[in-house]
Amino acid sequence: MQGNAAIHTVIESPYAWWRLAISLLLMTIGGSGMYSVTVVLPRIQQDFGVDRADASLPYTLTMIGFGLGGVLMGRLSDRFGVVVPVAVGAVGIGFGFIAAGLAPNLWVFCLMQGVFIGLLGTSATFAPLVADTSQWFDRRRGIALAICMSGNYVAGAIWPPVMQFFIDSVGWRQTYIGIGVFCVVTMLPLSLVLRRRPPAQPVMAPAAGGAPLASDRPMGMKPRTVQILLCIAGVSCCVAMSMPQVHIVAYCGDLGFGAARGAEMLALMLGLGVVSRLISGWISDHIGGLRTLLLGSVLQGVALLLFLPFDGLMSLYVVAGLFGLFQGGIVPAYALIVREHFSPQEAGARVGTVLMATLFGMALGGWMSGAVFDLTGSYRAAFMNGIAWNLLNVSIVLFLLYRVRRMRHA
Repeated sequence: MQGNAAIHTVIESPYAWWRLAISLLLMTIGGSGMYSVTVVLPRIQQDFGVDRADASLPYTLTMIGFGLGGVLMGRLSDRFGVVVPVAVGAVGIGFGFIAAGLAPNLWVFCLMQGVFIGLLGTSATFAPLVADTSQWFDRRRGIALAICMSGNYVAGAIWPPVMQFFIDSVGWRQTYIGIGVFCVVTMLPLSLVLRRRPPAQPVMAPAAGGAPLASDRPMGMKPRTVQILLCIAGVSCCVAMSMPQVHIVAYCGDLGFGAARGAEMLALMLGLGVVSRLISGWISDHIGGLRTLLLGSVLQGVALLLFLPFDGLMSLYVVAGLFGLFQGGIVPAYALIVREHFSPQEAGARVGTVLMATLFGMALGGWMSGAVFDLTGSYRAAFMNGIAWNLLNVSIVLFLLYRVRRMRHA
């Protein structure tokens, strides 16, 4: 009893919230690696003389590295604490940005993006911080995870316009070098705040609307089956999600509005994604992860449909904002679903695997949209491709909800 009382004096304490704030800041800074190549895509295509699909390849490799790095950094965090992967990430992303800014060709640029910025850099400020945050909260775990993972979108709201300003002023190479230096000198000191190891926790109680925890037969199926379905759902929803996020800057350039307008739309999209992520975190604490995922997926599909008839400047601002507002809660819902339906002893590895699948979806979708554009000369078919993948995601979530309901009435 005394042990449980001691745990609960630490969990959701003022220190836990302070630690969450630092994690949010670290994820915001480290998130620069995800969005830099999106903003610089038109300059890369022009500077290296490649087509749109090849110019999209650095983003794809960054997201693949990001996904694989999440598993690697998660294991480092489990063994040595979260400080070690964050420190490694600070050095990796700093070196990667500086070396990419000096890259003589596209393939060296891709290597720096994929290995140092993605695998060894940005990944250290995502899955390890999410897993660490989940261990400092219980009753408010949904909103805490949403706040932490909002750093990913705060980065998207802040970095694109800042990068675009400096790219227009001094060029993309100097901008990359400056970001690399900034990441090292800020992330290394902040990582020291996270030296304290999290306390052990009892099994998580299911959220309202969530199924009773059944680690041996989650949702009435084999754990591996549920894991595979969640991974397929993660890939499909993020293929759809990546279309506007990766190509909005290039899309605006093709429409004649200029890259700066596209960077503003990306910032608006991801800024409202923060709002969506926080609201969805609160909702998920009341209705559960699966229902929250379904809500976000359906609304994301609606927003993608709106891109088809509306391509005017003001209407694109509105649709981009709606897209951000609709889909921000999707990825955090996967982490909560795992915590609701699997045992805590498996949560770290399973959360990392599902998040890796979502990142692979972003990587695949970023490249695929560029390839579809090259084939058709238009982004209309790329939007249709995203809608089709989104429908696959909705279908899987509906099936999982059916399985949960069937378990309750069995």
